[in-house]
Amino acid sequence: MSLIDQIVARAKSNRQRIVLPESFEERTITAADRALADGLADIILIGNREKVLAYAAELGLKNIDKATIIDPETSEKTEEYAQLLFQLRQKKGMTIELARKTVLDPLYFGCLIIKSGDADGQISGALSTTGETLRPALQIIKCSPGITCVSGAMLMITQTPQYGENGVLVIGDVAVTPAPDANQLAQIAVCTAQTAKSVAGFEDPRVAMLSFSTKGSAKHEVVDKVVEALALAKELAPDLKIDGELQADAALVPSVGKKKAPGSEIAGNANVLVFPNLEVGNIAYKLVQRLGNADAIGPILQGIARPVNDLSRGCSVDDVYKMIAITACQAMDAK
Repeated sequence: MSLIDQIVARAKSNRQRIVLPESFEERTITAADRALADGLADIILIGNREKVLAYAAELGLKNIDKATIIDPETSEKTEEYAQLLFQLRQKKGMTIELARKTVLDPLYFGCLIIKSGDADGQISGALSTTGETLRPALQIIKCSPGITCVSGAMLMITQTPQYGENGVLVIGDVAVTPAPDANQLAQIAVCTAQTAKSVAGFEDPRVAMLSFSTKGSAKHEVVDKVVEALALAKELAPDLKIDGELQADAALVPSVGKKKAPGSEIAGNANVLVFPNLEVGNIAYKLVQRLGNADAIGPILQGIARPVNDLSRGCSVDDVYKMIAITACQAMDAK
């Protein structure tokens, strides 16, 4: 069974309530129809029920009537959510009048559903920008306890089963924080390991903090940052298996790891890779994807108290479907 098949099976085994606020986006509602037909998740769509169902009928979709469809304009919960938004944001200048207007935005409404305990996760981005997806999530759901930065992990499914977890690696940050400081880098390490557990199903995440140096082989302030981040990550998650600083080959290749970092339980055995900054991470995963013909799944947003994920505006129906399954797996672990 492939990793994606495993993720889908896990999502089906414990169905979560996933909000799709972009109900009038063709790929999103088509993926929702497929998810409902397969029993992948309980889908919540935001919009006028008659209009949503009419749009689904135009597309020939058969299962959208199984979704929960909520119209912010008429929902009995709208005023309750507006009051909640006002309470959460009044110190930032939010008035009740502005809250009543803002709550009508489907992306805000969806996050308020989650904050109230009426849903488990949200996915948008086929129409919206990353900023539009993240803003309500950070204002309403906020970060997980002990976490102050959001990051993005990628599942890399390679054709080299000798590395990682039978060829699968979880890597971060590849999407959000351009130049993390040591504290943020430590958080990224802990969150990426958690994603490896909740989404990739790794029972034993083994985290390598990557650099151009292995165990002091080079001296530079950027190496110092990785070393500091390693110490902070150990404080954040004392039971986490993690080591650094390691070069990529020392992290992945047993013979190199043994030579460059003797005695390390991670060197040569890592299945989670943490890059020192976004520039390195983004370049690295795209090189592996194109030159190594690897499948890259994500980015999966992490660090938010309840899962909110961002789609590419160039996504396919299959991409949305996979992200529903991924978000459901994250939601199980977040409870």
